[in-house]
Amino acid sequence: MKNIRIYIFLVCLASVFYSCQEKLDLVPPSFIGDNGFYENADQVEGGVIAIYDGLQQVPLREFALLEMRTDNTETRSSEGDWAQFESFSVQPTNLAIGTYWQANYNVIFRSNQVIKHLGVVTDETLKNQFEGEAKFARALAHFNLVRAFGAVPLVDQVIIQTNTGFFGRNDVAEVLAFVETDLTEAVNLLPEKSGIGAGRASKGAAQALLAKVKLTRGDYAAAETILSSLVNNANYTLEENYNDVFYSEMNSEIIFAIPYLDDNTTESQDFSFEMTVGGQASGLNFITDDFIAAVDVSDVERTMTLYDANVNRAVGKFLTQSANVRQCGNDWIVLRLADVLLMHSEAILAGGASTQSLQAIQSYNKVRVRAGMTPLAEDGSATLTKQMLLDERRVELAFENHRFYDLIRFGEAENVLGAFATTKGYSFAPTDLLLPIPQREINVSGGALTQNPGY
Repeated sequence: MKNIRIYIFLVCLASVFYSCQEKLDLVPPSFIGDNGFYENADQVEGGVIAIYDGLQQVPLREFALLEMRTDNTETRSSEGDWAQFESFSVQPTNLAIGTYWQANYNVIFRSNQVIKHLGVVTDETLKNQFEGEAKFARALAHFNLVRAFGAVPLVDQVIIQTNTGFFGRNDVAEVLAFVETDLTEAVNLLPEKSGIGAGRASKGAAQALLAKVKLTRGDYAAAETILSSLVNNANYTLEENYNDVFYSEMNSEIIFAIPYLDDNTTESQDFSFEMTVGGQASGLNFITDDFIAAVDVSDVERTMTLYDANVNRAVGKFLTQSANVRQCGNDWIVLRLADVLLMHSEAILAGGASTQSLQAIQSYNKVRVRAGMTPLAEDGSATLTKQMLLDERRVELAFENHRFYDLIRFGEAENVLGAFATTKGYSFAPTDLLLPIPQREINVSGGALTQNPGY
C-alpha cells in the first residue's frame, strides 16, 4: 500500500532544514549534494520522492490550526501555545504556526528542485509525470499557506538566502492564480490513479485540488465542470463502511493521501497520538460540546468512528495500531471522494441559499446513504440548503482539517466562530481568520515580510 521507492535527499530553504529518507526499497543511504545529484531520471525521481517525504511534515500539527480554531475541538487544560488556537489569540511567536510555515515552504523548495532539473529526464512520459507531481505538491503547499496566512511569498524557483526579492508578500489573488496554473498543468501531465503508484499524485488528485481552489475563488461553474468528471470517474468509489475509509488505507475512496508507516523512526507520525491516546497526556484536539450537539443522534455509524462520548471525547478517526504510540502509521487523507461529492453539490449551489438541482441532491445523498442517514427525495420535491450542506461536511469530514476553510468558503466563518467564541468567553475578530506571520520569518526577511492586521 505504501509502495513509494526509497531515496535519501538533504535539502534546505533559507533557515529551514530537514532530512528525509524512505526505506521501502532498501537503497543504500548516502547524502548527495545538489550539484552532483541530478544527472539522470533515477536521481530526479529521488527528488520527487523527497517531495513526498517533505509533505509528511505538513499535517503533524495542522489540526491545531484548522480544527482547534473552530467549534470542533479544543484542549483539555486551555494552557500554553495550544490554547491560543481555541481562544483565537494566536501569537506570532507560536511554535506550531512557525513549523507549519517552514514545512510548506520546504515542500515548495523540493518541488522547485525537481522542476529545475527535469531536463536530464529523456523519457517524455516520465518527465511529464515528475513535473506534474512537483507542480501538484508546489500548488498544495502554496494553497495551504495562502489560506492560512493570506498574502505570502510566491516562490516559483529554487532560491537561497540572498534571493531577497522573494521575501516579500504576494497578493492572495496572485498566489491563487499561480496555484491554479500549476494544478491545471498537473492535470494535463499526470496519469490517472490506476497509472501511478499509491501515495503519489494523480490526475484525479490535481483535479480535486483545482476544484477546491476554484470554489475558494468563487468560480463555481469551472469547479462544477471539474467535479462532475470526478464524480463519474470509475477510479473512485465510496467505501461501503465509513470506518473503512480510515482503516483500509489507500482504498477506492482516497484521491490523495500522505502515507506513513507504523513503528518507523523516520516514516511515522504522532498526530494520531495527539488525537486519541495522547489526549489523556497532552490534552489536545478534544471534541467540543458544540460538535457533539450538532451530530444527529441517528448518525450511529459515523459517531462510532468519530468519538466515544464516554471516553474523554477523544477523536476516534485515527486510532493508532502501532506498538509505539508516537510512531503511528495512519495515512493523512488530503482528498477523498466524499469531499468531492459534497463539493459538487456546493459548486451547483454556487453561493446561493438553496437548490433543487437533482445532480446536487444526488451527490449529497450518496454521502448520506453511506452513513445510514435518510436521503433527500430525488423526485424534484426536495430542497438542499447551504446550511444542510455545511452541516453534512462538518460531520462527514470531521477532524480532517476542513471545517475552518469550509466556514470561510460558505461565508459563515465570522457568524459561527464569533458566536462560538462568545459562548466560551473568548474574544473573536474578523482578523482572526488569518494566522499571524511567524515572527521568526519576519526577522529573517529583514522586514520584507509584514505582519497581518490584528497582530
